[in-house]
Amino acid sequence: MTLAQIGVDVRQAGQGDAVRGVVPRWVALPTSVEEIAAVLRACAEQDLAVTPAGGRTKLGWAPSPERCDVLLDLSRMDALLEHAAGDLVVRAQAGLPMDALAAALADKGQELALDVPPGWGATVGGTLAAGLAGPRAFRYGTARDLLIGVTVVLADGTIARSGGKVVKNVAGYDLGKLFTGSYGTLGVIAEATFRLHPLPAGRRWAVAELDAAEVPAVAAALATAQAEPSAVEVDRPRQDGPVALAALVEGTAAEARAEALREIVGSGTVTAEPPAWWGRIPPGETLAEARFPPAATGAVLEAAGTALRGSPVSGRVLLATDERLGVSTLRKAVEEHGGRVVVLRTPDDDVDRWGQVSALGLMRRVKERFDPGRRMSPGRFVGGL
Repeated sequence: MTLAQIGVDVRQAGQGDAVRGVVPRWVALPTSVEEIAAVLRACAEQDLAVTPAGGRTKLGWAPSPERCDVLLDLSRMDALLEHAAGDLVVRAQAGLPMDALAAALADKGQELALDVPPGWGATVGGTLAAGLAGPRAFRYGTARDLLIGVTVVLADGTIARSGGKVVKNVAGYDLGKLFTGSYGTLGVIAEATFRLHPLPAGRRWAVAELDAAEVPAVAAALATAQAEPSAVEVDRPRQDGPVALAALVEGTAAEARAEALREIVGSGTVTAEPPAWWGRIPPGETLAEARFPPAATGAVLEAAGTALRGSPVSGRVLLATDERLGVSTLRKAVEEHGGRVVVLRTPDDDVDRWGQVSALGLMRRVKERFDPGRRMSPGRFVGGL
C-alpha cells in the first residue's frame, strides 16, 4: 500500500521541510495514533525512512539523517486528551504545544514542571524526544522523571503502550525512558502521560552578579540551604565576563526564603520576576550541553571558552558560540571529572558530537530490536544509530 492509499493527508515536501539539509519526498500529517501506525506500515512496505517532527524547534539538532523520505508532521495531533486534576495526572497528544498545555493546566491551578522556553513552539513529543532539562530539574527532575506513561508507534506500525493506566511494559522495556532523548530513532512518540504539581503559592528569585571563581562555593551553599531552592542557574554571556546567578524559591514564605538565599550569596536583590535569560536557550550557531558532577563546576567554568548558561547545582550547562567550538579541550576537561559533552547543534559536519559512549553496544542492540530496518531517523543518534 502506498502513502496515497492509506487515508492520511500527505503532501509533497519542500525546502522548508528539510531536516538539516536533507529534504524529504513527502510530509505526512496524521491526526491519530492509528493514522501514525498506518503511515509507518506503508513506509515499512516501501522501505521509506521517516523522521518525526512536532514544532520543528529542534530539527536542526543532532546530525543529518542518512536518508529521509517522509517527514511525519505531528502538528495536527495537538489535543489534551485527559486531565485528572484530582490525581495530578495529564495525558496529551505529542503535537500539543507546551505553551498550550501550560495554559490549560494553569487554569486548574496545576503545572508540568518542565521549563520549556515560553513562545518557543516546542511540543510534548519534541520535548521528550530531545530530553533537554530545564532549571527546575534540580527539584522536580527531568522529562524522563515526570513521564509516567507513553504510547509509541514502532517502525513496523505496531502500537505499544507502557506506564500510566496501562501498568505494564512492552517486551520488558520501559518505553518512556527509552524513547525520551532518542531523537526519533526508535519510533514515534504519539501520546504521553505526566505527573503534575500544584502551582506554587509564590515565586521569588534571588539574583546577583559574581566573579566566576565565586560560583562553585556559592552554588554548593545554595544547594544545601534550608530555604530549599527549586533551581539555581547561572548565565555568563562572555568567557571573560562576570557570571549572573539566580536562585528560585517557590511556595509559602517565598520572599523571606529568597532573602535568606540572597544573604548566602552575599549580594544581589530579590525579585518577583525571573531574569530575562532564565530558562532560555543561549543564542549561537553551535550549541553544546555539558553534564558533570556539581563539584566540577569550577573546572567546567574555566575550561568553557564560550558563553554558557545552566545549573551548577544539577551539573548541567549549555554552551553557545558563533565560532568553532573547541570540543576536544572542553570534553577532555569535563570527562576528567566524570562528565560528558554532547554537541546539540553545529554547522560543522566533522565535529564529534557525542564523544565516547560506554553503553553504545547496548544502544545498538536496542536499535536493532525496535528498528531493524533502520527506517526511523537513521544516523541521527549516537554512533550513527
